[in-house]
Amino acid sequence: MQAILRVTPHRNKNLNSNASLPTLLIVDDDPLIRDALQLSLADEFDVRVAENRARAIGLLREMPDRMQLALVDLGLPPTPHRPEEGFHLIAELLAHSPDIKILVLSGQDEESNARHARTLGASDFIAKPCSPEKIRKLLRDALLVRHGEQEKREALLGIVGHSAAIQAIRSQIALYAATPFPVLIEGESGSGKELVAAALQRLSPHSESPYVIFNCAAISPSLIESALFGHSKGAFTGASTAQTGFFEGAGNGALFLDEIGELPLEMQAKLLRVLENGEYQRVGESAMRKSNARIIAATNRGLRGEVRSGRFRADLYHRLSVFTIQVPPLREMGADKMLLLNHFRDFYASQSGNAPFILDATAIQLWERYSFPGNTRELRNIIIRLATKYPGQTVAAAQLEAELDLQQVAADDPGAVADDDPRKLARETLRRQPNFSLDNLLQAQGSHYIDAALELAGGNVSEAAKLLGLHRTTLYSRMEALQKYKAVRHTAGEQ
Repeated sequence: MQAILRVTPHRNKNLNSNASLPTLLIVDDDPLIRDALQLSLADEFDVRVAENRARAIGLLREMPDRMQLALVDLGLPPTPHRPEEGFHLIAELLAHSPDIKILVLSGQDEESNARHARTLGASDFIAKPCSPEKIRKLLRDALLVRHGEQEKREALLGIVGHSAAIQAIRSQIALYAATPFPVLIEGESGSGKELVAAALQRLSPHSESPYVIFNCAAISPSLIESALFGHSKGAFTGASTAQTGFFEGAGNGALFLDEIGELPLEMQAKLLRVLENGEYQRVGESAMRKSNARIIAATNRGLRGEVRSGRFRADLYHRLSVFTIQVPPLREMGADKMLLLNHFRDFYASQSGNAPFILDATAIQLWERYSFPGNTRELRNIIIRLATKYPGQTVAAAQLEAELDLQQVAADDPGAVADDDPRKLARETLRRQPNFSLDNLLQAQGSHYIDAALELAGGNVSEAAKLLGLHRTTLYSRMEALQKYKAVRHTAGEQ
């Protein structure tokens, strides 16, 4: 089914076009829901609609600017009764537009799905059915939060925290900012790599020069070369005029290549040439051009592993990593979790004009133990929800727990809810999860390790078996058992 892209006339007669409206992406496989939401929201938002994950990503790549808001149905094809496609799309939307605000729609009012969607970076969860006016209000609120965050970043551009890791990052930024050499920023999704890159540019001698951001995961691989280097008129079908690229736009400033691990191998070779001698060509031209832009790159992948698996060029990795900054995950930042709580709580309270909430003693203990698998992005969204629900109130552990994804933490990493006593962790998990299943936990752990080994081995089962310390036939057997287990779970979930 093709996505329905209909521009509904705006009811606000003062608006002659949708160019100045905030952009909203609606992703739902039900055409009636898509059409109804588009019709009711088109007077206030520049609405784009998609029926599945692939079409949504295609729309993102066609957009000249970042999408601002998204309404995402979790139950997308090919598995409309399961949330996996929706979860994947949340991560991809944030990879493309880190400051996008995502509201999740779902006909299955399952708290575990809501919590995991929030952990991945969704702002909030909306159970179907929900009136368009309520959705409109939630979108307006999300947009206000987004504007406030942008103003705060522009005014601050600082790194919040007192931990040793954060102090080390500040020192590295001060040291590397004055140099012209590339910097590679590594860290998990949501950990704040963009903030580090912006700080490097702000403290550099060329802080008044352009600072251009290019997300390597946000554009079709076939268009990356033209986007980076520009193209001449007639270089390809649709190239009706010549166009400059991101390198040219960066001038003597900095070009931030986000998600550099997603860059295709062919483009990696061309980027390497620019790093070596500053030379590049527009698509369709033979003349060499020169770039003086400094390269700052970021990735949430382990590029050393990508080099070993052949998915990333070793020579490019060494060129990019002249200086490397490791952004720590939030679970390793100790007391900074409380510092960030106070920082964002006060900020959002001032934005809304409400009194800030307070965590009671038991809630503080839970906050300090929680590992925040979605890192600072997850922490920030939790604070936004608490500030909205409990302005000026004291939040107890039970109320805070409703915003945390403890079940997913236990499935992904049984040691992540920080505690040195595994038996105590087990007791906490059993107490907090009435439907706990040991089989599910063990199967989830096995699945994660098998997937990781196959990824590191580039899909080679023999190599993956070596990494896991298994015989190849044993790994095949376990993979088959996992497939059967997932099929049974999938069938059970649909009944």
